[in-house]
Amino acid sequence: MASATTNPRLHSLRRLRRRLPNRVFAAVYTFVILALFYHHALTLLHFTTFTTFCISLTMFVSDIILAYMWSTTQSYRMNPVTRQEFPENLEKFLDRKDFPAMDIFICTADPYKEPPINVVNTALSVMAYDYPTEKLSVYLSDDGGSELTLFAFMEAAEFARIWLPFCRESNIIERCPDAYFSSNYAQNPKTLEIKVLLNANKDKDNKGQPMPNLVYVSREKRRTSPHQFKAGALNALIRISGIMTNAPIILTLDCDMYSNDPLTPQRVLCYVSDKSSRPNLGYIQFPQLYHGLNKADIYASEYKGLFQINPAGMDGLSGPNYVGTGCFFLRRTFFGGPSSPAQPEIPELSPNYIVSKPIMDQKILDQAHHVSGCNYENLTNWGSKMGLKYGSLVEDYYTGYRLQCEGWKSIFCDPKRPAFLGDVPITLIDVLNQNKRWDIGLLEVGFSKYSTLTYGIRTAGILVAQAFGQYAFWGIWCFPITFYAFIPSLTLLYGIPIFPKVSDPWFLAYIFLFLGANGKDCLDFVLAKGTFRRWWSDQRMWHMRGVSSHLFGSIEFITKRLGISTQGFNVTSKVMDDEQSKRYDQGIFEFGVESPMFVTLAMAATLNLMAFFCGGIVQIFKERNLEVFFVQVFIAGFAVLNCLPIYKAMFFRSDKGRMPTRTTIISTLLVGGLCAASSFILKM
Repeated sequence: MASATTNPRLHSLRRLRRRLPNRVFAAVYTFVILALFYHHALTLLHFTTFTTFCISLTMFVSDIILAYMWSTTQSYRMNPVTRQEFPENLEKFLDRKDFPAMDIFICTADPYKEPPINVVNTALSVMAYDYPTEKLSVYLSDDGGSELTLFAFMEAAEFARIWLPFCRESNIIERCPDAYFSSNYAQNPKTLEIKVLLNANKDKDNKGQPMPNLVYVSREKRRTSPHQFKAGALNALIRISGIMTNAPIILTLDCDMYSNDPLTPQRVLCYVSDKSSRPNLGYIQFPQLYHGLNKADIYASEYKGLFQINPAGMDGLSGPNYVGTGCFFLRRTFFGGPSSPAQPEIPELSPNYIVSKPIMDQKILDQAHHVSGCNYENLTNWGSKMGLKYGSLVEDYYTGYRLQCEGWKSIFCDPKRPAFLGDVPITLIDVLNQNKRWDIGLLEVGFSKYSTLTYGIRTAGILVAQAFGQYAFWGIWCFPITFYAFIPSLTLLYGIPIFPKVSDPWFLAYIFLFLGANGKDCLDFVLAKGTFRRWWSDQRMWHMRGVSSHLFGSIEFITKRLGISTQGFNVTSKVMDDEQSKRYDQGIFEFGVESPMFVTLAMAATLNLMAFFCGGIVQIFKERNLEVFFVQVFIAGFAVLNCLPIYKAMFFRSDKGRMPTRTTIISTLLVGGLCAASSFILKM
């Protein structure tokens, strides 16, 4: 047990007992993997035909990728920890008037996909924190330049005069108005706009108490100047807030991620106020949790591994990664490593600079306009040595990774009451497009000069690098998953065995590896307060992403590297159609639109259905070769079980969310062509 050195405590840390069993299991599993590699080598040395050699080699490569990706997950299992904060003790250590100021950043980009009313709810929920209001400043970056969003925030500023004192006096916990009451599009901006909608030194609520600062920012954009998407927006906010308020703590939030606990800032101060909590502390990350998930979480949008299980494991190393929202940074973290600070180009941007003029002073406003201009970053260190890092579509992952390589540490704070709650996509295409964007951005890091395999190991150590490597190479899951989705079924259809028969001792290795990986994953999921039903959805979506978003994300990454034009950045829609919402609540998959990713999904589903009921029945009842083909029959049957929602969407549904008829026809024809081509190739 480790805690603050004085009593009463501000926080505690406990190492989980499962770390020893995790290490023993990892050692045994590693031994079986190495034995399997030996079996693969023997098979390659004793091939009978060129076709069997190619299949064996491809299987060997697929298993190597699976083994590497499995090894990266073990870094999370070596030393998992859990923490607890005691915010009720905070004022015994720190007077409320001495609480540090906080700047809160909220980013939005598209008023159609991110409705302004949702963004307003997020802003109001953090403005109502149980924190000295004069020390809170909320900055909104509107990269859509929407007049509707600006108008919504002007109205929100007025509503806040009533809402904030109501929350305080009534001791409301859910301070997001929408959550509480329910328990004209503009072109890209050509000119910069910064509006102070509320001024803490001037504006009062209806009880006479000061209001938090509320600042609306619409960045200048030009086609000749890269705007760097969300990373560029956040860096602009770092500079603008530095000129206007320069709070030592910064919170970054997605526009749909509202505050669910007004005491969250106090939890942060429990660590920030205790210098012994973690040397070189750079940021405190809260889990990304969601409201409105259906019971089965059919799209595995909870990402329990990504947002809860793995961060707890990373916290036992150097701390969790930054996931883009719900993260409190020390401003100093954005200005170079702990022992190698970077000097900003003007002294006013230094994290130690003391703002001496009021936020509405004309010189302050003029300088804020200056540092946020679209050409301001030219010939500066922004995006490389200062601020969020440029060079990847996943600026959050890339920034957190680079910060830890610089020497910063982090803390995972996972209180019983979720600190933040967000929206989830309710259509499969939105889920897959979001994943595809992540795949591209992550591969950009994995195959850059900052690769976890080289730079990461050298600067952060092998375990931390392995933890980050799990995500950097997320897209390569497509190769083994696609192989096992197609090749065993194709060979089963033509009576070609590619796995050991049941009586072969090597059969036990495959059984152990399959049951061990899935059983351990299920156990970790359930121990993290998950359910078996949601775990099943999680493993099903893992397979579905492998032949869709991971596959197309990897292809798009490769074409991008080759200089071929690719699709631009897309914002995930936060708008919910009534019929789609109803189907989502009922646990029904939403297809509805045509997409190449649905074609590969339908192809895998169709092929495995054919293999299980045609090839499997032939081998069991006609040839009586179940012992020889058991593994292939099992893989096809397992795939069929996972693909039940796809079969329903292809053949049995008539609602608008069904699989498009043309997609079903195209996928069926492609499977027919694949089988015909395989018939020729497998006979070589």
